[in-house]
Amino acid sequence: MMKKITLGLAVFSRHLFLYLLLTPLAYAMSLAPEPGKTPNTAQPPNILLIVVDDMGYTDIGSFGGEIATPNLDALAYQGVRFTNFQTAPTCSPTRAMLLTGVDNHKAGLGNMEEELAPNQKGQPGYEGYLNKRVVTVASLLRDAGYNTYMAGKWHLGLADHSSPYQRGFDKTFSMLSGGASHFSDMKPAYAATPVAKAPYRKNGKLLSELPKNFHYSSQFYTDSIIENIEQDKAQGKPFFAYLAYTAPHWPIQAPDKTIAKYKGLYDSGYETLYTQRLNKQKELGLLPASQATTASPSIRPWNELTKDQQKIESRRMEIYAAMVDEVDSHTGRLVSYLKQNNLFENTVIIFMSDNGAEGHDLDNTWPKDTFPKIRKVIDETHDFSFDNMGKPSSYTFLAEAWARASSPALKYYKGSTTEGGTRVAAFAHYPKHFRAGAIENNLVSVKDLTPTLLDIVGISPPKDSYKGRPIEPITGISMATLLTDGVLPQAAQQRVLGIQLMGKRAIRKGDWKLVHMPAPYGNGEWQLYNVKNDVAEANDLAISQPKKLQEMLTLWQQYATENNVILPDWVSGY
Repeated sequence: MMKKITLGLAVFSRHLFLYLLLTPLAYAMSLAPEPGKTPNTAQPPNILLIVVDDMGYTDIGSFGGEIATPNLDALAYQGVRFTNFQTAPTCSPTRAMLLTGVDNHKAGLGNMEEELAPNQKGQPGYEGYLNKRVVTVASLLRDAGYNTYMAGKWHLGLADHSSPYQRGFDKTFSMLSGGASHFSDMKPAYAATPVAKAPYRKNGKLLSELPKNFHYSSQFYTDSIIENIEQDKAQGKPFFAYLAYTAPHWPIQAPDKTIAKYKGLYDSGYETLYTQRLNKQKELGLLPASQATTASPSIRPWNELTKDQQKIESRRMEIYAAMVDEVDSHTGRLVSYLKQNNLFENTVIIFMSDNGAEGHDLDNTWPKDTFPKIRKVIDETHDFSFDNMGKPSSYTFLAEAWARASSPALKYYKGSTTEGGTRVAAFAHYPKHFRAGAIENNLVSVKDLTPTLLDIVGISPPKDSYKGRPIEPITGISMATLLTDGVLPQAAQQRVLGIQLMGKRAIRKGDWKLVHMPAPYGNGEWQLYNVKNDVAEANDLAISQPKKLQEMLTLWQQYATENNVILPDWVSGY
């Protein structure tokens, strides 16, 4: 009885919080003569959404890493850290779900545009850009009176109609493609001609060169967000800022002075780092003390590398650590700005990676036989020397050994539907109303962020149409009660979460997960895991649990049918 009373009080307090928080905005919206104009009334919360690109699960200190990330850690420790936050296996499908709350197969990114198979091209949900059947959270917040800003990686469409400026953001500075140099040289991460430039837009305009104060990607994107907030702060309107860092996506590059901070730190090798981070996660309570892990037979032991090979490997990790360090320091600048302008206390901050660590290298990302033109351009327009690693014109990957060390309890990496591809570091910070110092183990999907933010602000999302056009309804679940009271919403308690990308598949219900991966990462058969007891996905239960296997197969088929999943007729390198 006492437990029921306690739960009832928790739910009541959450509803009271939402009423007190949302009533001013609801009242303001009822008085607004036009969408987008907020009368002078009590202020709803600002929202800062920070996304990093290809970051490993333990790269920041509050998730087990040794990299200097004091600013991010302060936010994480004062907020809610998620240990079971799920994304898509790669960037653009994740971003489509993040900004819409709709499954990527309906939002237009059933596959990345770069990886569309012949049988997927031209099919609904496989446009390769954010289609018009979904509405972004930026559009809905702007309609409710928010200023909306975006800076950084977009990867949801190259054309004007699919640019962030056309999808709800008032002011934007966006790198449109999947990757680029982090310096001002505009070298694309992949191109078929040596003179190609990475595509950038400022608001609706394509740029032929970058601004003179673009010194490094993380620096400039942060500057852009601060500048936008500063320019509009006299309006007294709340803001939604989407800060989409391209770091630490390849090519891994960083300022020399930051790389120098990590010189020699990784000379003992990736196996040592793997052990250190695994133990630290257990110490922090992010993993059970008994958690087992799996080894990768394709990684050469550190002591079998030559001295020169070890030197190159150490430098990889030094550069990568510097990239994460830069994200932290520039995030710190933004937080300082918010505090100095009395905005911090009323700002919801969400931080996440878009997928797991990048475990590929140059040869298995752009093999010469599959992508001869792109590979030829990469080889001929970059300097691969040791002394140039991390500098402009360099082209270096983190690669598998360090990626495994960055997510030591998880199986595989970006591109996989195993936990190493989809379970990421994420946290939510809003001390006025969110739980502080909490570790949340319940399953949360990237699709849940849009409905959660709308719930916090008090906006009812459209269901079937928006401004005269038909749309897909949001299928993510608001996690507001989880953030405020630790109460998992009823809808999330029996949720089924499907994942499919480039033919790799998974379905999740509760602690059970069904995975189908082609060789060499899988056996080409369905594999069944209980990820509560086996987050490493080491113990396949498909044979010993035939009823559960059949139940999960049925759920997969339902998900695939409901979301128009089209398995590709070719196997991607990812």
